[in-house]
Amino acid sequence: MATEVKRLIQVRTDKGARFKRDGYGKKRQLSDSWRKPRGQHNKQREQKKAKGALPKPGFGSPVAVRGMHPSGFFEVLVTSLKDLEGLDPKTQAVRLGATVGTRKRTIIQEQAVSAGLKVLNARVVKTTKAKPAKVKPAKKDADKTEKKAAVKTKAAAPAKKSVKTAASKPKAEKPEAKTEKKAPAKKAASKPKAEKPEAKAEKKAPAKKAASKPKAEKTAGAKPKAAAKPKAKTAKSGVKKNE
Repeated sequence: MATEVKRLIQVRTDKGARFKRDGYGKKRQLSDSWRKPRGQHNKQREQKKAKGALPKPGFGSPVAVRGMHPSGFFEVLVTSLKDLEGLDPKTQAVRLGATVGTRKRTIIQEQAVSAGLKVLNARVVKTTKAKPAKVKPAKKDADKTEKKAAVKTKAAAPAKKSVKTAASKPKAEKPEAKTEKKAPAKKAASKPKAEKPEAKAEKKAPAKKAASKPKAEKTAGAKPKAAAKPKAKTAKSGVKKNE
């Protein structure tokens, strides 16, 4: 892009004004798109101060840059391959129509790029390599079924072995458990029998000694009772004397 063209584009941007319709900002239903005021008493039509400017020839862009794209090229709308004929890649750029399909768009876009033309609305078109993606889920399903079958076989084989081992081990362990339980029972029964006679003998010996001592005490205690009887007689004799 030439320096003069850049300068003129900058002048156009600085000089240009954005015209807004009257009443914009007062009512929500009104957009900022320009509408010429036609009211008899409209202040914007009468060009009152602070009511907004009206479009006039003075706001126009320079003739050399008028209608030019900011990139410095003049746009050309293309909808078919025939429209690419006779275009100058130095001053013109291509804009593909919105009604062009993806298959046709790829062909026109490739043809324009090969001719050296700039495409303003170029798109990255999806290639046909996406078709094998549909086959992948089938493979995944097959792999899943194979994995599930392998897991089932693995789960079934250890289950049978574990059942056999679990059934065989308890049978061998039961007799051993019985013998182990019986052996301590016999030892425990034999020890208390030997200890019981000793305990009885020990208990009987102190019982005899304790029984022999009280008998001697009773005989010693009988004598005071005999001595107390004369006291009762004296009491009786005293009562008789009083009578």
